[in-house]
Amino acid sequence: MHETSYGRVAVMTSPRVLDYAEYALPAPEPGAILMRVSRANVCGSELHIWNGKHPVKKSGGLGHEMVGTVAAIGKDRATDNAGQPLSVGDRIVATYFQTCDRCARCLGGQPNLCDNAYEFFGKQPGEAPHFHAAFGTHYYIHPRQHVYKVPNEIPDSVAASANCALSQVTFGIDQIGLQYGETLLIQGAGGLGLNAVAVAKERGAAVIVIDRSEPRLVQAQRFGADHTINMVQIPELEDRMAVVQGLTAGQGPDVAMEVTGAPAAFIEGLQQLRRGGRYVVMGNLSPGSTVPFDPGYVTRKALTIRHVDRYEGRYLHKSLKFLAEHQGKYPFGALVDATFTLDGVEEALEKSLAREVTRAAIVIDESA
Repeated sequence: MHETSYGRVAVMTSPRVLDYAEYALPAPEPGAILMRVSRANVCGSELHIWNGKHPVKKSGGLGHEMVGTVAAIGKDRATDNAGQPLSVGDRIVATYFQTCDRCARCLGGQPNLCDNAYEFFGKQPGEAPHFHAAFGTHYYIHPRQHVYKVPNEIPDSVAASANCALSQVTFGIDQIGLQYGETLLIQGAGGLGLNAVAVAKERGAAVIVIDRSEPRLVQAQRFGADHTINMVQIPELEDRMAVVQGLTAGQGPDVAMEVTGAPAAFIEGLQQLRRGGRYVVMGNLSPGSTVPFDPGYVTRKALTIRHVDRYEGRYLHKSLKFLAEHQGKYPFGALVDATFTLDGVEEALEKSLAREVTRAAIVIDESA
């Protein structure tokens, strides 16, 4: 069934301490798929985990933005979730969470909030079927995870980010109802922010991006941002607000999106918005990080705040279609500026945490 009967995974034993483990490759249960990982990105969530600041995951396997090929298929899994036939060797992407379809949130029409979403994502590598995360040679896709074939025209370097960054911001933009002709302020020009620029531009919005990294802001311009603001060059909030006001006829943006993970960004987003504006918050997830909050200000300004956790699995299919249609227009392939081998996971995480690289990818060696 496999060239080798064993696979290898990177394991965080405690914050910023990495080890590796080897396990026998499992035979997929009915409805499941064993994927050989080709490429996995370092997402902001990995950095939260690596730094010991993730609300759920404190140790174990790392990585969730990935692309790979079908290594083995369990009984009764003849197609992907779009009805396309699946065969060994097909390139695929999958959600890193499951949708159980039986909990209160799934039954209530909020599958992105599935109570059992992380049933397998949170397992330690020592628990069968072992391959619960993307920084490894293989990944086990359970029956309730969404999986989709990758169109031939989308390279691995582009497809790898579809199951998190692009799907997440597309879902968030839909949740907040961004309309044609509106102005969107994006706080953060990392993977989420840059993908959001492309999605917003295709919706006909004007886009302003704020970040403290000039290379990231240059990338935002390449993705179509109409205006960029460097927080290092304009360190005071009042001055940044004046710039944004000047770009929006004195009104402020219609919509703001927080994808920085910095608690202070939340307060700035509220102040930047126009009266009656809408705010979608996706970056802040670390527990215990607080900021002063004035609920009366939000009421007087009549703001709408929407916090978004994960996305509906079908959005992964939407993301693949978006990439197939627009990858020639936007530099998705340039989002990753550094690649590492599976043995270089620690270096990739440390350099990402230190902002020595903007976005790193782990390219899995076939011999690993």
